[in-house]
Amino acid sequence: MKNDRLEMTAKDVIEIVQLFTQHHIDICIDGGWGVDALLGAQTRPHSDLDIAMPHKDVALARRLLGESGFVDVPRGDTRECNFVMGDDRGRQIDIHTYTFDALGNLIFGVPYPLDSLNGRGSVNGYPVQCITPEWMVKFHTGYPLDDNDYHDVKALCQRFGIAIPVEYEDFAGKDAERDPNN
Repeated sequence: MKNDRLEMTAKDVIEIVQLFTQHHIDICIDGGWGVDALLGAQTRPHSDLDIAMPHKDVALARRLLGESGFVDVPRGDTRECNFVMGDDRGRQIDIHTYTFDALGNLIFGVPYPLDSLNGRGSVNGYPVQCITPEWMVKFHTGYPLDDNDYHDVKALCQRFGIAIPVEYEDFAGKDAERDPNN
């Protein structure tokens, strides 16, 4: 896994979604590709694909990805429910898993609210399940923010009529300085 290409293309995303779909693994696209799926178009390059899936599917997902040339990528935040796999083409998949009980309560894994997993979008016209717009905006808070975060949140808020979170005031202020008519 020595490729320095740090871009996950739309074609790559569709290929990975189809692999999981063919094996009856439900995934929900998160992160930058989740934003672009909600917007219906790629708005910036992405270094990886973030996906959420039921923890019960991890063994099969690991096997399928392994058969496709993916291996574990060591990281400091790796856990049983949050790990990254990459291949020699430079593609990386950041996998977040969860388990809900029969009442919809999270009992294991990354703390996704059940209703956050019901978004619908598309990648190059291919329909995908993704995080809902409201939750995608909420998930883009509570950590050190960068220009990509602002780009994503601003686009989602404009498209879906969501208020820009207070954490983005500095970014919005810089926008206003650059374009006083904005």
